[in-house]
Amino acid sequence: MRCPVLPVRLASALRKITTFVCQSEAFMTRTNNPGKITNPPGLLEQSKKKIAVVMGGYSSEHEISLKSGQTVLKHLPKDIYDVYPVIISLDGWYMERDNRKFPVDKNDFSVLLPEGRLTFDFVFNAIHGHPGEDGVLPAYWEMLGIPHSSSDFDKMALTFNKMYAISVVRAYGIPTAESVFLHQNDPVDTDAIIRKIGLPLFVKPNKAGSSYGISKVKTPEELLPAIEYAFTEDDEILIEEFLEGREFSVGVIKLNGTAEVFPITEIIPENEFFDFEAKYLGKAQEVTPARIPDDLRRRIETTARRVYEVLDLDGVSRAEYIVRNGKPYFLEINMVPGLTEASILPQQIRAAGKSLTQVFDEIIRTNLS
Repeated sequence: MRCPVLPVRLASALRKITTFVCQSEAFMTRTNNPGKITNPPGLLEQSKKKIAVVMGGYSSEHEISLKSGQTVLKHLPKDIYDVYPVIISLDGWYMERDNRKFPVDKNDFSVLLPEGRLTFDFVFNAIHGHPGEDGVLPAYWEMLGIPHSSSDFDKMALTFNKMYAISVVRAYGIPTAESVFLHQNDPVDTDAIIRKIGLPLFVKPNKAGSSYGISKVKTPEELLPAIEYAFTEDDEILIEEFLEGREFSVGVIKLNGTAEVFPITEIIPENEFFDFEAKYLGKAQEVTPARIPDDLRRRIETTARRVYEVLDLDGVSRAEYIVRNGKPYFLEINMVPGLTEASILPQQIRAAGKSLTQVFDEIIRTNLS
């Protein structure tokens, strides 16, 4: 079953991505571009596939993305692949080798090295946030014909926008929290918001990761500052009711044509919620696999697989749920989840009895086939 008709704003988001791609050097007149240069012997003639591990990005999660990328670099099997770190930053796009930076040619996502021009067979996307997780770079790679580890660009744009993703899963009967959407130019009626949502509530950026710009609001006086804080991360925000219950995180990856649900993690934060400190500074217990009854485990797994299917996804994902009165409520989904050694998805992969090397290799093989 395919996704239902999407909100009108999604069409605008996809147009923005297309505009970005079409205005890039890859699709401008190539008067100064000599075209694709065949790599000399020793580069292309090797049997190993050349993998670009792309990391960094333009968002607040740049540094975390670099750590995720380093984990992927470490665990990709070097006997099968030639692996290259590619950094995307506000300072430029470049590949690192021997403490030197080699610029990426945006015309074809290649790198000119002393021994010849390097082109890539596959891109492993480790960028959290813009431009890797929101569909911009996936659209660019797709128009260049380069396979990558993420879902198709339109699905990346859909899932990166929390409101769009919630709208789709809600249309399929999957429980979600009551919410209010605000654009930066919208008038803010805090009394009306509280009447609809109640207190406490959460304020979060709509198109950003789940680590920055989030506040839990307990009193009416806290709401406006929380809204202003969220707007420092994004020009759209989502205000959601507080769901009292246990929080779970579930990784789903399509491997060899099948959506595989990995062991569930229960998140028990020391802070008010699963914020940056809880995620990356150890201020949360992450119990993998979750110590829950089999019937609850099956309900969460079924919901996680259903969310993945109705959003029509491929690639790597990790979604968050609150279980209230035995029912899993969908919160959000991350299509480039953290891949550091301590991140949740790597924990789940190991709990499934697999290694990161095995799963990363399966991701590449699945997307190259």
